Amino acid sequence: MLNAVFGDIHGNLDALETCVAHMKEIGVEYYVCLGDVVGYGAQPAECLALVRELTKHIIAGNHEYAVCGKMGLEFFNAYAKEAIEWTQNQLSEDDLEFIRRMPLLEQVNGYTIAHSTLHAPEAFGYIETLYSAHMSLSFLEDQVCFVGHSHVPITFVLDQEQRTLTYTVDEEITLGPSHKALVNVGSVGQPRDENPKASYATYDTETGDVKIHRLEYDVQTAAQKIRDAGLPEVLSSRLVMGR
Repeated sequence: MLNAVFGDIHGNLDALETCVAHMKEIGVEYYVCLGDVVGYGAQPAECLALVRELTKHIIAGNHEYAVCGKMGLEFFNAYAKEAIEWTQNQLSEDDLEFIRRMPLLEQVNGYTIAHSTLHAPEAFGYIETLYSAHMSLSFLEDQVCFVGHSHVPITFVLDQEQRTLTYTVDEEITLGPSHKALVNVGSVGQPRDENPKASYATYDTETGDVKIHRLEYDVQTAAQKIRDAGLPEVLSSRLVMGR
């Protein structure tokens, strides 16, 4: 079964709609969201509504935790803080109540999903090194865990037979029977690997194939919406730069 795993939309409806259209075009059968649907971008309510139409499997990111008051704003830089406060005023009470109920971790179709780490999900740390990957892999019960948060697609693979832990930025990975993996799917709405294309992953639960998809979308329109909303200019310009 072909699963789409996506996250870090950050209120960017233009990028999200492009990704969803592509998912449907390639025959995705199941949709899973890794959180941070809101924050930074100009259309948080619209993004949340679309994701809720697609799936019931939506986990909380740090921006959801901040928007609903589960996390203090002192953990965010000035631009993110301003966007979170703005976002709070764009969401309905139903939206906020839904966000409050989002879990931090979930197991879906034989794999695990998390926004950040498995070993301390409530701390919203980053998996960017072999050491931090090892920490989370030691908590992984399934073969694969999909994560987001860093906005950079990368896969950490533990070969349990060879006792090796490596990483790859390849966009197509086939997991063998001796493998465990952490797959960062990148960001739909705010990529940070100096590539402005939207990013999401597909996972074939029968073959074990993982593929990272990079899609062009109307970046300039999304950037202009941020400016029109009165949000910080840096949140607009970084979309174009992909960082």
